[in-house]
Amino acid sequence: MCAVFTITQGGADALSGSWLKGKLLKRVIEDGSGRVESATTTTRNLRQMSALVLTSIPRPPLPRPLSFMALSKARSVPKAAAPRVLPDCWGHRGASARFPENTLASFEAAIRDGAEGIESDVHVSADNVVVMFHDPALERTTDSTGQIRERNWHGEKGMQHVRTIKEPKQAIPTFAETVALLMRPENQHVKFNVDVKVQNDPDRLFKLMHEIIAAQPEWETVLAPRILLGLWHPRFLAFAKARLPYCRRSYIGDSPYIARKYFWADCDAFSMSFGAMTSADGQKFRAECKAAGKKLMVWTVNKPDHMMEAVRWEVNVIITDFTKTWLDMRSALETDYEKIGSQYGRIFLWTTPKFYTPFLIANSKQAKTYLERIAGPFDAIALPPAIKTEA
Repeated sequence: MCAVFTITQGGADALSGSWLKGKLLKRVIEDGSGRVESATTTTRNLRQMSALVLTSIPRPPLPRPLSFMALSKARSVPKAAAPRVLPDCWGHRGASARFPENTLASFEAAIRDGAEGIESDVHVSADNVVVMFHDPALERTTDSTGQIRERNWHGEKGMQHVRTIKEPKQAIPTFAETVALLMRPENQHVKFNVDVKVQNDPDRLFKLMHEIIAAQPEWETVLAPRILLGLWHPRFLAFAKARLPYCRRSYIGDSPYIARKYFWADCDAFSMSFGAMTSADGQKFRAECKAAGKKLMVWTVNKPDHMMEAVRWEVNVIITDFTKTWLDMRSALETDYEKIGSQYGRIFLWTTPKFYTPFLIANSKQAKTYLERIAGPFDAIALPPAIKTEA
């Protein structure tokens, strides 16, 4: 069997950065016979090549469940028994495909859809109000400007008056307002994934969060077990353990290497980018999580064929902007798993450039560089004196 992949001039340019020179571009496809087909080339030749011809070479079969009998039959999904439990649905910034992201309207819509959890982000204003907002600045999604940490929440020009650009226009919710929503009797089953942005001072943020959490009735049993802290940088681990010891912790990111090295011992869940889990190392990491009893969540999964792939991986949670889409699909899978599952192929794993190893490596390096620029080197994580004293 032979297949041809075409590389455009632009694709060659994208792959010929200095960090990648001399590296090996490799995609591996396993067929039903156990033989592996491989495509390799050095990046110095990419500009001269218009196609890669894949030739069969003997190789032990990969454990990754990516088998098809032929590339032309890639949409024919192997039959498999339905997993006992299909992934939970967590609304990414709420039901953000339909409502302004990170607003009470978006959170409420996700809960109405039937989502088991909502995911949102936190920043702290200049006057110590914890707000639910993704970006460190207001410009992208609101009618205002400025860095959140430099703006007051209260006052005539406070952020309490800011509204979203997207309709229906909404206010920015505070952490306290969001907790109040989750404390309503009808919502006390909903989990709350708090994405802790690295622009925050972790000690200050977690102290403020604790004050709000501990002010709720029966918070230790009704609220605290439902909160999952999502941490990008290892600097935040010590503060989370000291200030919010009752909250579960997860790593958020796209690097299995970082997850293993810095977060494995202190987190019982891992929130990984969907793309990172498509790689060979991603497959290995999925198996490690399952063996260790660690929860695995994937984001941001918005396409039905990606949702189905996450189901095949047996992840615990799908984080999506399209809560209703996943919930409807999940309901259909529960009715007839094989029929519904067979409608979604896997060829996108080979035809989507961003799932190729060089792109995944580049994205991971870029993300780590950004995080270290904001919050410091990953290895400079000695406990601050205040935490040492109080521990």
